[in-house]
Amino acid sequence: MREFIVGKNDKDQRLDKFLTKLCPNMPEAMIYKSLRKECVRVNGKHIKDGAHRLFEGDVLKLYIKDEFFQKVVSDDVFYSLEPKLDIVYEDENIILVDKKVGMVVHADEDKASVSLIDHIKAYLYKKGEYLPNEENTFVPALCNRLDRNTSGIVIAAKNAEALRIMNQKVKDRELKKLYLCIVVGYLEKKEDELVAWLFKDEKEKRVYVYNESKKGTKTIITKYRVLKEKNGLSLVEVDLITGRTHQIRAHFASINHSLLGDGKYGNNKINKGNNINHQALCAYKLVFDFKTDAGILSYLDKKEFEVKDVWFKDLCE
Repeated sequence: MREFIVGKNDKDQRLDKFLTKLCPNMPEAMIYKSLRKECVRVNGKHIKDGAHRLFEGDVLKLYIKDEFFQKVVSDDVFYSLEPKLDIVYEDENIILVDKKVGMVVHADEDKASVSLIDHIKAYLYKKGEYLPNEENTFVPALCNRLDRNTSGIVIAAKNAEALRIMNQKVKDRELKKLYLCIVVGYLEKKEDELVAWLFKDEKEKRVYVYNESKKGTKTIITKYRVLKEKNGLSLVEVDLITGRTHQIRAHFASINHSLLGDGKYGNNKINKGNNINHQALCAYKLVFDFKTDAGILSYLDKKEFEVKDVWFKDLCE
């Protein structure tokens, strides 16, 4: 038997969801069987309903084999890591970080690279804001992600309630994310909304853009405005109405204005001529534009945050 006390980062969860996180090695069917067989007690009472909501301070007694439990923090990379972060904004609930080019947001499958979330956990651990041994299931987590070679603002939640709210706001598109990029050539229209259809090829790890709907495609809408033009290059601000894989890179490439430095969809001759070996793309501005209640994050509504030092801007100055 193991005993757990529900903390502030565990409250308001369904019991079955909590058990799934607590026992990652346990098949879902066995979790529900354990509930039916009265192997789960909450505050001394047998609970069979997986939808039962947990409250802070609840005491769980689980009559489940030890082999199904696994410590939430399964690696110790961040314990000894000296965090390196460019913090754009931070409060008690969230942290906004300017991710640099070359850093992955999550660990690779072979865990060969130290990730952004590793640095964030290390930072919060050293501040005493993340104490793994005091958490049952919660781990600081990212609310959005960027490709390895795209720089810009990434959001991380420090607690479970902030994570839940922020994930919902992202899903409901109540956050406006603006990008800066440099495209090759001068766009005929200095401001426009591009509409096309994108197909993602999982095997090739790339996407294809079409001017009409085809089987397996999804609509993409890319709104842009040109900020500056110089030396055959254009500095462009992009407002992603939809957010598909490689959307900005592939969409501009499809209209013959590929991103400078893009080795997958761009022009390698032009890239080499400008001595750029990764795409000039940065998620540089974040605007919180809540349409519904944001709970403990309501204070963020209408606030804007911006990366001031975008590494490629001077190419169009």
